Amino acid sequence: MRIVAGSAKGRALTGPKPSSGHIRPTADRVRETIFNMLGQFLDGQAVLDLYAGTGALGLEALSRGAGRLVLVDQDREALALCRKNTDALGFGAQVSILAQPVVRALETLGKQGQKFELVFADPPYAARVVETVLEAVVAAGVVTPGGTVMVEHDKREAAPESHSGLTLEDQRRFGDTLVSFYRAP
Repeated sequence: MRIVAGSAKGRALTGPKPSSGHIRPTADRVRETIFNMLGQFLDGQAVLDLYAGTGALGLEALSRGAGRLVLVDQDREALALCRKNTDALGFGAQVSILAQPVVRALETLGKQGQKFELVFADPPYAARVVETVLEAVVAAGVVTPGGTVMVEHDKREAAPESHSGLTLEDQRRFGDTLVSFYRAP
């Protein structure tokens, strides 16, 4: 794994141990396509990375100019990887890490009044929580008007055309992976 573009282009990221089957990092080519769709540079945007795993999606956003990042995960190995990768890239001042379940973290961020232009969600495929995540993101009020919510999920899990005010704008398939892009009103 590596950072695909931006200020940290080409820098390696530490991935999970081979014996760790519960962390599934987003492949470099998938991340590259995601950011080609979002725009190459994120000019100071606030980014939220749910089910962060290694932190690769959020850290890629920082490399491309995002201003701040919140990484959320509850798995110990994932949290250690997020810290290690954040420190290795020198992004510590721009990153907050929340060690909480996603729904609780969203409630916390919502109560704090935090807003994000870009939200990534890459839940475990077996969890089948696309609609739950979309609902929790909207209920917490953490997406700015016109903001984007990207959900990476198993191709066998249908993503709704719209949910809680979010509208499906685009989808891309990569083997068994489906990436769905939603826009806030």
